[in-house]
Amino acid sequence: MANTKSAKKRISVIAKRTLRNKMIKSRVKTFIKKFNESLTAGDIETIKEKLRLAVKELDKAVTKGVLHKNTASRKKSRLYAKFNNLLKSSASNE
Repeated sequence: MANTKSAKKRISVIAKRTLRNKMIKSRVKTFIKKFNESLTAGDIETIKEKLRLAVKELDKAVTKGVLHKNTASRKKSRLYAKFNNLLKSSASNE
């Protein structure tokens, strides 16, 4: 256990930040999951909207310092790749 006043304060600050980071990471995961679920549904406009929201949440997490910018960039790249593959497959079916 912490002995000094500053160490006790650091513990409480870390606890607050951990909760905040956990909340933001969970939110990002939820938006990515919603995007992936909409891929199976098939409506292109809904998928575009879900993609836009997921990218927005990833960018927000980077500005808050929860995710590293390269991590967010990698995740966005994978989302866009899935979306583009869906567009290619739907175009080839028509």
